[in-house]
Formats: sequence, structure tokens, C-alpha cells
Amino acid sequence: MNEWEWQLLEDKTLVDHILVSGTKVKAGDHVRLFPHKGGDILDIALHGQIATIESIEQDYEGKSHVCVVLDEDPGRDLGLLRQPGHRFFFDPSEIEVLAPDEQQQQDGIKKPSILVAGIGNIFLGDDGFGVEVAQQLSKRSFPTEVRVADFGIRGFDLAYALQDGYETTILIDAFPHGQVPGTVYVVEPGLNDPAATLAQGNFVEPHAMNPVNVLRMATAMQGSLKRVLLVGCEPETFGGEDGHMGLSPSVEAAVTRTVELIVQLVDRILNEGRASTTN
Repeated sequence: MNEWEWQLLEDKTLVDHILVSGTKVKAGDHVRLFPHKGGDILDIALHGQIATIESIEQDYEGKSHVCVVLDEDPGRDLGLLRQPGHRFFFDPSEIEVLAPDEQQQQDGIKKPSILVAGIGNIFLGDDGFGVEVAQQLSKRSFPTEVRVADFGIRGFDLAYALQDGYETTILIDAFPHGQVPGTVYVVEPGLNDPAATLAQGNFVEPHAMNPVNVLRMATAMQGSLKRVLLVGCEPETFGGEDGHMGLSPSVEAAVTRTVELIVQLVDRILNEGRASTTN
């Protein structure tokens, strides 16, 4: 985690609840957003939208900030696409508590339970593997329980996304473990000490944006991580100092296999979940 990211965490204290117009609100509650006038185009897009409170934080001056994630994405048609897990901070005066019947209605909306996240740097050769797989997966049709996203090198956004309560997160990355280039594998790192788990498989960390760092960051945010799977591919090259775009032939050939592997993996996880709810 970068020093400034640690600073963001250290300068804020989580608050259990606050009062908004005399009503107690807490994490998990749905609110309607009313950004103060004079904002930018994003504030205009957010005006009147419904969001879920992720946390309530108090800065070192004692001022409260309400951290929310949108229930929908009003900026899609405006080219203001956001990645899952992107948080927005509002002053308590900029939110309105929903009526009880609206709260129940929002609670009843089915939210994704599986996050499929591609990570990597397309400018470092085979490190772009996870990005390419995520882009190919985005062309497939998945049930509403599944969310596919290309996070690239945005580790902080991905760590935030892991706070969204997904039952399973599938991380896709090029991750060396001493095998033949193009070898694809699935491993479930221990969440208490992911580095130790992966070390047992001779994994190395060639770049800053990798599953170990992301899981460490997410844990530092005090999120409740559930099941995390790593779908990795043995790279042939990361570009080194002569960084370049484009996958090596062996890794490029693994993309299609990995897409099919993840489709089957998602199917199996969904079927397991449905079976457990009927027993």
C-alpha cells in the first residue's frame, strides 16, 4: 500500500451512526443524494440518485463524511463510467434518508454476489493478461449475480470493491509460480496471510498491483472478505525496463482457455449457492 493510502486510512475514524434530520442512519442504509449546488457534471448526474452507505467516517477535525456507493450508475450515458467499488463522500447535509417502504424496496433488489476482477498493466507485456481476460469476459452474458470488471492497475479501487459483500471474488492476474509460460491455475489464498499461502506455491511478486497487496489493503480497511480465488497465468515476460504492450504468444493462447475456465467456475459457484438455498 502506498504511503498516501495508509494516510487516508489513518486520518479517519469510523463512526457507528449519525443523525440526519433527526433520523439515525448507519452503514447499509439507503439514502438519496442531493449534492450542494455549484458542483461539476458528476454532481449533476448524482442529484436525486439512491445510494447505500458504506461507512461513516470522522476526520481529525471531527467532521463527519458519509461514504456511499451508488445503487445504480446514472453516469453511464454521460461517459462517466465508474468501476464497482468506487466510493463517493458526502456531507450529511447532502443526503436524505429514504422512507421505510423505499428502504425495503431497495433491500429487495438482487445485487451481485460474485465479482470477477481483471488486474494488470497492459504496458508491461504479459502483465496485461488479467485485463485482456476481463475484457473478453465482459462480452459474455452472465446472470445478475455476477459482476465483471477490468481494474487494471487501480488497486485502491479494487480494495474498496472487495468491501461490497461479495460471496466470492475471482481475481485474474499474470502471476509467476515457476511453471511453463501460459500455464493457467486456480488457487484460493488464505485471507489471514495471503502472502504465506502463495509462497508455498513458489509464487513471486513482480509488480506492485498484485493479489497479495490488494488483499492486504482490503483487510486493512477492516472489510469482511469472504471467498477469494486467484486465476493466474504463468507469464513469459513482464516487459522489464523495455516495457511494451501485447501478450507473448504462450500467454495470448491462454486467454481463451482462461475465459472458458472462469465461465465454468462461475457456473459451478452459482449452482452451489442455489443448491444450498434449497436445502
